[in-house]
Amino acid sequence: MSINTQKFGVGRGLTMSAIGALVVVLLAGCAGTSGSGDSVTPPSTAPRANDSTGAPTPGVAKTGPDGRPFVIEEITDLDEPWAMTFLSDGRALITGRGGKLTLRATDGRQSDVSGVPEVVDAGQGGFGDVIAAPNFESSNMIYLSWAEAGSGGAGAAVGRATLADDAGAARLEDLTVIWRQQPKVDGNGHYGHRLAFSPGGEYLFVSSGERQKMDPAQDLNSSLGKIVRLRPDGTAADGNPFANRGAIASEVWSYGHRNPLGIAFDPDGNLWNSEMGPQGGDELNVVREGANYGWPEVSNGSHYGGAEIPDHADGDGFEAPKAWWNPSVSPGNLMIYTGSAFPQWRGDAFLGALSGQALIRVDLNGTEAAEGDQWDVGRRVREVEQAPDGTIWLLTDEGQVLQLTAP
Repeated sequence: MSINTQKFGVGRGLTMSAIGALVVVLLAGCAGTSGSGDSVTPPSTAPRANDSTGAPTPGVAKTGPDGRPFVIEEITDLDEPWAMTFLSDGRALITGRGGKLTLRATDGRQSDVSGVPEVVDAGQGGFGDVIAAPNFESSNMIYLSWAEAGSGGAGAAVGRATLADDAGAARLEDLTVIWRQQPKVDGNGHYGHRLAFSPGGEYLFVSSGERQKMDPAQDLNSSLGKIVRLRPDGTAADGNPFANRGAIASEVWSYGHRNPLGIAFDPDGNLWNSEMGPQGGDELNVVREGANYGWPEVSNGSHYGGAEIPDHADGDGFEAPKAWWNPSVSPGNLMIYTGSAFPQWRGDAFLGALSGQALIRVDLNGTEAAEGDQWDVGRRVREVEQAPDGTIWLLTDEGQVLQLTAP
């Protein structure tokens, strides 16, 4: 696939002294990234994203009198919030990296959920994702991911449990681990462990980072650097592309991933993922059955220290990204919008930027991606989530829970 140089930028300069009156300022300059997207020093160059269509899409007309496409309100503060999901009844669950699970009621009251797993709270390790089962209304079942210790080091785990909430005393019951990264390794980075159910609910997809080990991403006998497709009980789904290559390979849907921290389906049923590249080369991909995304053999970024990596190129046998960022923005997660509060953005991808300290919108058209918007938030955006009413919620590494509403 050919990759062109069409670009779009992100601004900086937002102040948060009065977050209820947040002003979006589209100025040049943003932050770079480390391999983890953590502990970064901002450079003077604005990160830019590249799309593979060759033609930028005009920006959405601003609807507010001051030109802003949304208003931001700070809802609450939490300790290192990492992931969030809204339940069918309007409640929300929020994981905290250190191991806490918070249940937010529809009236705004928050309580800690007991019965959570023990997590490895180190580096990028900790509590990961949380999503509701497709049949949550009848089962009250949720799915969780976290970093766990074991023989050889640490690795991601996925479990499911029943959420019970009796008079505000919420707890997890019958928590069962259904999938583990293999093998466990040393180090505390690149777990991935984001979760998504297929539109019909038949399959659970799990993004699995390569744990900063690089080469296992190309090894089908390792679950590192993969996206796996499972049944809801955690067993390998029938019809996976490498089913005859061994137990681990039988789970694999795609491989050659680095640190895939976002995974989501669009309204047409296409699976997308976002992942952190090395020094530059952050990616937005369409995830195709059996495809190899190239890490560490190819990347549109470079190794830390400046060593070059071959770029994606036509005929190299690897699946190229639909959009990429260089310098890095460090995408924290991925959400594809389907709500009514911002109808002009239905079907578009939203990414939280960590080093970029921004909210990024990418215009999706089928399986192609084009220029959208990039708004400075002045905080490291870990999670972007859509609420049942169509408003957009953000979690920041600084602890804020923010809500975006139409002006």
